Amino acid sequence: MMSAGLEIQLIAAVTAIACAIPGVFLVLRKMALISDAISHSILPGIVIGFMITQDLASPWLILLAAFSGIITVVLVELIQKTGLVKEDTAIGLVFPALFSIGVILIAQNANDVHLDVDAVLLGELAFAPFDRLIINGADVGPKSLWIISGILVLTLVLLLAFYKELKISTFDIGLSSALGFSPVILHYGLMSVASVTTVAAFDAVGAILVVALMITPAAASYLLTTDLKKMLVLSVLFGVISAIGGYWAARALDASIAGSITTVLALLFLLIYLFAPSKGLIAVLIRQKRQRTEVSLLTFLLHLNNHDSIEERRVAHLQEHINWQKVRAQTVLDLAVQNNMITINDKVVSLTQKGLEFTEKALEYIITNKDEKIEDMKDDFFLFRG
Repeated sequence: MMSAGLEIQLIAAVTAIACAIPGVFLVLRKMALISDAISHSILPGIVIGFMITQDLASPWLILLAAFSGIITVVLVELIQKTGLVKEDTAIGLVFPALFSIGVILIAQNANDVHLDVDAVLLGELAFAPFDRLIINGADVGPKSLWIISGILVLTLVLLLAFYKELKISTFDIGLSSALGFSPVILHYGLMSVASVTTVAAFDAVGAILVVALMITPAAASYLLTTDLKKMLVLSVLFGVISAIGGYWAARALDASIAGSITTVLALLFLLIYLFAPSKGLIAVLIRQKRQRTEVSLLTFLLHLNNHDSIEERRVAHLQEHINWQKVRAQTVLDLAVQNNMITINDKVVSLTQKGLEFTEKALEYIITNKDEKIEDMKDDFFLFRG
């Protein structure tokens, strides 16, 4: 028999993996908000299932909750298709209404059981090991671990079976239809998996952590790669690292495990958001600064190409006529010299042959506005490599 701490970590890690897989496709389909909607709007399905069976362990709770999640998606799409409101507004209309129905049903019919709003919203991993699965008198482990593991296996089987179809329908709905794949069936299949996964994780971690585990790892991996397989692997890895790291953080701080895992997820995303090689904030700012310098260089070279007089080609002219600061002017000059675009003699700037060829191509690009020409300029003149 495993220790309670090890069981908690295992439940958290398996839940993270189960949530990360559908989360990748939700992020890629720009449907991240729908996970939050599903996580709240399945509440009436859980309550109705309990009212029918009077058993919190009944599989009917999962089935009816998943059905409630699908209803959420259908209602959101029906409202959106009217063209009167956008998707985020439709989500904001549907899930509060369904969640409120669930809260009313709890208040009216389930006040004497632990199916309350706090338990559903927050969850508590620390209690998960106490709910055991007993088979023929033998304790086989936490019930939530078996449930979420079963959902994970089902998710992996469906992913392997429909990976190609999901990939095509995610990136190109038109091509999916042309190849005979039904985007609608795949869409609702994905929403069903997301709903069932959310319900399965409810009892252990609660809705807030489910949303965090489903969206944050996928959003972080999206900043690091554009390859779907790598994105799936990274999402799973980030989810597991955050789940285990959050557990030990909660243990060290004597804090909520779910809250600690969510905090670790947020910190992990923040680091990637700042330092991702190509999509991170710092990389974007550096790239934007470099592009501004390159535009300034292009402006300067075109100016030289249009003026033959020595006065117009003096270094001081950058500050006097083009109105650049001294630091910016020097940066532009350095970049032009590095790329062998200009020569400077007695503080008079002249275009080299390479500079002349570049300005001619630049003018052609400006006139035609064809993207392939700017790509040729990068290859031929190495301008954007500084």
